[in-house]
Amino acid sequence: MSRFLFTSESVTEGHPDKACDAFSDAILDNILSKDNEAHVACESLATKGLVVISGEIRTTATINVEKVVKDTIKEIGYHKTNSGIDPDDVEVLSKLHEQSPEIAQGVDSEDISAQGAGDQGLMFGFACKETPELMPLPIQISHRLTERLTQLRKDGTLPWLRPDGKSQVSVNYEDGRPVSIDKTVIATQHDDMIGEYGSENKELEFVNKEVVEHVIRPVLDSYGYDYNENFIVNGTGRFVYGGPEADTGLTGRKIIVDTYGGYAPHGGGAFSGKDPSKVDRSATYMARYIAKNIVASDLADRCEVQLSYGIGVAEPTSFYVKTQGTGKKDDETLTKLARDVFPVKPGEIVAHLDLKKPRYRETAAYGHFGRELEQFTWERTDMVETLLEKL
Repeated sequence: MSRFLFTSESVTEGHPDKACDAFSDAILDNILSKDNEAHVACESLATKGLVVISGEIRTTATINVEKVVKDTIKEIGYHKTNSGIDPDDVEVLSKLHEQSPEIAQGVDSEDISAQGAGDQGLMFGFACKETPELMPLPIQISHRLTERLTQLRKDGTLPWLRPDGKSQVSVNYEDGRPVSIDKTVIATQHDDMIGEYGSENKELEFVNKEVVEHVIRPVLDSYGYDYNENFIVNGTGRFVYGGPEADTGLTGRKIIVDTYGGYAPHGGGAFSGKDPSKVDRSATYMARYIAKNIVASDLADRCEVQLSYGIGVAEPTSFYVKTQGTGKKDDETLTKLARDVFPVKPGEIVAHLDLKKPRYRETAAYGHFGRELEQFTWERTDMVETLLEKL
């Protein structure tokens, strides 16, 4: 019997890097709502008292960058009394400029099948039968923990929580299947409550009790696995100062959190702030869509897909499907089947998944995959029947 532990992590929307992802995607959505042909590559940096927005855009739209950023800070839940970043006082510096015409000429075409990739790169998609959403168990539980921290903060159940936070989950595997949850770690920002509880130790006892009772146990219980109850909550003892005030954030620094928690390969490209002409984003969504539909078709229990592109070229430079020995057909057959069924040229991907509509702010936290929201078109399993018919 083969045994191993696998660990994944997630972070809340108030984590400095995730706040930056949210700024970039909120700006992208704002532009797309006015000009769905816009090309956007928007990067954000957040530190104490300052947010810097930079990047390249080509659009007919006019946006108020400062307002978008400050509104997003408020949506996340930071305000002047809860240490992190003050939307009323923060300086927002915008350094967006026009996209290079040399890039534009490679992706512009009225024929969607001729539209080239916005850059070179490699992208991966993955699906497996460990959860109903066809995601790896460690990252899925990690996301639900951070999502619950935010939910209970915003609905007032745990009003002393602040926006910054993290989770980490280690799962025991036997013969490649999850069997139990070994370790659960939560770090959550909170109000300064020493005045109420008298000491750091008493404050930590309160935070630990409440987080275990209201966050950890309900989430773990919902998955039905045995779990080790030796939880770690705020391992340093206190977490009052958080957000960009305590730790500088950048767009694109949580790409493993965004995808499969390290359980599957990653091509290296970030998503947030990029319009769908950037294959870093759109082709990774298509790779997930392909993998998920293959697993949902019961053609495999696990599926990994890779795509790669050259800048300005529509046809992928490579494409494969791997099922890690779980396929009902060999990988070569499934690769050919998927290539025949799914559109993989950049313009065709955008059209098939309807990616020109604003929807990206919602992706900025709790995973781009494994949430079956209406606007997450890449999570649909609407190609199952076609796959089985063409097999």
